[in-house]
Amino acid sequence: MNAERDLSPLTPNIVRALNDKMLVREFVAQNNTAQIKHVIQILSQEFALSQHPHSRKGGLIGLAACSIALGKDSGQYLRELIEPVLTCFNDADSRLRYYACEALYNIVKVARGSVLPHFNVLFDGLSKLAADPDPNVKSGSELLDRLLKDIVTESSKFDLVSFVPLLRERIYSNNQYARQFIISWILVLENVPDIILLEYLPEILDGLFQILGDNSKEIRKMCEVSLGEFLKEIKKMPDSVKFAEMANILVIHCQSSDDLIQLTAMSWMREFLQLAGRVMLPYSSGILTAVLPCLSYDDRKKSIKEVANVCNLSLMKLVTPEDDESDDTSHLPSQEELPSYQESVDRGTPDTDNDSSLDNISVFAPRSSPATAVTLNLDGIVQVLDRYLHEPSTGMMTRICVLKWLYHLYIKTPRKMFRHTDLLFPILLKTLSDESDEVILKDLEVLAEIASSPAGQSNSANEEPVGGQTKLQVPSPARGVLPGSCGEGARGLESSPSTPTMNSYFHRFMVNLLKRFSSERKLLEIRGAFIIRQLCLLLNAENIFHSMADILLREEDLKFASTMVQNLNSILLTSSELFQLRSQLKDLQTPESCNLFCCLYRSWCHSPVATVSLCFLTQNYRHAYHLIQKFGDLEVTVDFLTEVDKLVQLIECPIFTYLRLQLLDVENHPYLIRALYGLLMLLPQSSAFQLLSHRLQCVPNPQLMRSGHDEPPPPSSPKSESEIIDYEELLQHFEKVQNKHLEVRHQRAGT
Repeated sequence: MNAERDLSPLTPNIVRALNDKMLVREFVAQNNTAQIKHVIQILSQEFALSQHPHSRKGGLIGLAACSIALGKDSGQYLRELIEPVLTCFNDADSRLRYYACEALYNIVKVARGSVLPHFNVLFDGLSKLAADPDPNVKSGSELLDRLLKDIVTESSKFDLVSFVPLLRERIYSNNQYARQFIISWILVLENVPDIILLEYLPEILDGLFQILGDNSKEIRKMCEVSLGEFLKEIKKMPDSVKFAEMANILVIHCQSSDDLIQLTAMSWMREFLQLAGRVMLPYSSGILTAVLPCLSYDDRKKSIKEVANVCNLSLMKLVTPEDDESDDTSHLPSQEELPSYQESVDRGTPDTDNDSSLDNISVFAPRSSPATAVTLNLDGIVQVLDRYLHEPSTGMMTRICVLKWLYHLYIKTPRKMFRHTDLLFPILLKTLSDESDEVILKDLEVLAEIASSPAGQSNSANEEPVGGQTKLQVPSPARGVLPGSCGEGARGLESSPSTPTMNSYFHRFMVNLLKRFSSERKLLEIRGAFIIRQLCLLLNAENIFHSMADILLREEDLKFASTMVQNLNSILLTSSELFQLRSQLKDLQTPESCNLFCCLYRSWCHSPVATVSLCFLTQNYRHAYHLIQKFGDLEVTVDFLTEVDKLVQLIECPIFTYLRLQLLDVENHPYLIRALYGLLMLLPQSSAFQLLSHRLQCVPNPQLMRSGHDEPPPPSSPKSESEIIDYEELLQHFEKVQNKHLEVRHQRAGT
């Protein structure tokens, strides 16, 4: 009874005939909208949504027939027609899901473009059917999907704005079929001329990269194609691309453990850096976090490494001197926009370049994003670079690139970088112990730039270091260490060499470098000469030796002082990098060269043989002879004799060619011959003894050597400036230093 009342004014025969298209067509002909709606309602509520499967099947067939009967007028009733069918998509019976799919296909086929206002609910329903376990249902949903794609492709009224939120939500599905469905739709929308999906790319880019990591090769390929199409569009119209909104997404995926995701994201980053230019600058710390580890990849990931290298060079080129001019941070992205430093690092996984290759990379800022609208986030960059230097696992090429970055920043933004110098200084010194010569060389370049930059002079004196770091303290002269003076007086440890090319960091560098050599004797033994020689090339060799001599004069560890002097002396006498300094010392023709000689001499006194060799280098043969006479009062040890042996070998080297030629002029160089005979008398009869003895046998007319009282006055020397040197005082200083060494050795032996 209730059923009959609910279905009135329809008779039972009419109810049975509901599936008949003619009935609906009659209502359409009569323009009887109310009856049409009533019929659809009955088909929906009493049949399609019935508890009985057969009734639901009949309802679905009836709704499809109704839609066919309505024809072009079906657009007025689409909501009533579609909703019950979509409900049946969730039916437990796969056959009913198939009928629902078939019914909706017929409804959509009739309505065509009229279904677009209902696209989101249709898409939502189809995305669920795409993962349906029943093959028939899947097949039916694919037919419906193709039909809907044809309609969207043909239409110019697709509502992309309302669709993107749904797409963004569904793109994170983990189901393979759902992912394939999503990607297929994105590919379709990309190819519709009237639909500009690129504008909404920031909404879906992260999801696309997630799908790129799918286990299915087919899905990965589809996603790769889709991303490739997007990248082509970006290159075509960069002015309309929201680069900044996608920067962090790329940073995250550039650190993926999946090679395809990482390579693709890195390729995108390369294009972003070259197309967007300085728009990307605020994201530098994140980009570096992602890019730097890739530079140490081996040949298995050669492609990623090469793209990462281009990214790195492109980003480096974005940093210009204008970034040193202002501290304005009003244009920096907010904390919400930028990933936290630690978050970026945690997502990461663990050069092939020439700095000159920077010139080959074109980087510009789009018209829509003027260069003045962004500011370099130097603090974040330094934090990343500092972290990679500290990490023991950092690859060699990455460490080299980090040091190149620091050097580049000190060149381009010295004023701002010197605020970070006290933070960076300790790790830069520690890096000198690196296993790679190339890393050490780059490290020395950075330290040399710090030591010589004009920006370091004012900053170190007037500005507080960043991050509350304690400033490097230069130790005061220790009590009990021998004083000394050269010319106008000794330089205190708190002073630095007075030269316009150095700043206050130079002397700090020298102090700390010697401390490192003292604490790491293996570093001094293996790399000491290499480090000092390179510094002499990068900085002024005279300053290096002058400063180190000043510091060693006050060194409390006398054994280290002696070892260090022997190393410095060997470098001075043998290295091609020191040719100019040797030439300066050889003749002592200027007050500066005499002052340098005095300064070196006082520290060289820590090693008697080194002191004699310095006198040989500077042609102070008389003083060398007097020094050797003092050797009889010294404690002759194996080490001492070894040093004499080395000196004899050096005399035979090209550096002392002029000395050997002076042996021909016996009359004018008697003290040279006497000094050499003195060395000969010190030596036991060894190979060195034989070598020096044979050399002295070549001296012509040895009878010309005269005693001291018969000796004619020495000829006027061209070294008139050397008269300012107080050799007697130097000799006394030598005795004091050697007595101190003897005292320390005896104390050590007693202990």
